[in-house]
Amino acid sequence: MNYEVITNAEENNNKEVFKSALVTGANKGIGFETAKQLAELGYFVYIGSRDNFKGLEAIGKLKSLGYANVDCIELDVTDINSIKSASQELEMKAKKLDVLINNAGISGGFPQPATKVSYDTLRLVFETNFFGAIQTTQEFMNLLKKSDQPRIVNVTTELSSLTNHSDPSWTFAQFKPAAYGPSKTALNAYTVMLAVELKDTNFKVNCVCPGFTATDFNNHQGTRTVEQGAGVIVKYATLDKDGATGKFFSEEGETPW
Repeated sequence: MNYEVITNAEENNNKEVFKSALVTGANKGIGFETAKQLAELGYFVYIGSRDNFKGLEAIGKLKSLGYANVDCIELDVTDINSIKSASQELEMKAKKLDVLINNAGISGGFPQPATKVSYDTLRLVFETNFFGAIQTTQEFMNLLKKSDQPRIVNVTTELSSLTNHSDPSWTFAQFKPAAYGPSKTALNAYTVMLAVELKDTNFKVNCVCPGFTATDFNNHQGTRTVEQGAGVIVKYATLDKDGATGKFFSEEGETPW
């Protein structure tokens, strides 16, 4: 689907025609590819970027590929004032939000041995990966509630699975990052609580692991492409009314907590 023929005036009018999606941390990597794939499906996609200049660069790249149904919003998930400002900006641009993808995250640097990981690293990683996702979700909840079929995807990792970590034969059994892994385990738990609270609504709320994807996050050591990683996220961000909620998914399907 190509949007080169859409004029600026048509673009503004069509924001209310398309379903809309906000992807945090979307100026590069999996987030950028997720935004691209959603735009390809016809969503009007807002790229959330802590650095507004990088967000504008990302929008420029997408528009050069023919996607006019994109915009950027300056959004730092560790700064509540930034989140509130981003929410207010989106309320002026759109009447509702159909999809929120909490993709922004940091690793905190590796290794992270449990006996030596610093408090500063723990706080920094949790501030972004856990508290940031919660703050963003809460601040955009009013816009999400205006959607007929709102979807929330919290991007997680297989390193958050306590079941996997308890299995010595697991592929990544020797890799125990004591800040990054637990921050995502906590996010998984919050996802369950949120899904249960919203179970009698049209919301679908899930954790999604894109897999070991080659990005700046891991110095491009991953075994999956960004297209593959983003594809899994998009799959669960676009669930129909019969889709699951309160689950943990990856490429293989439902993943053990």
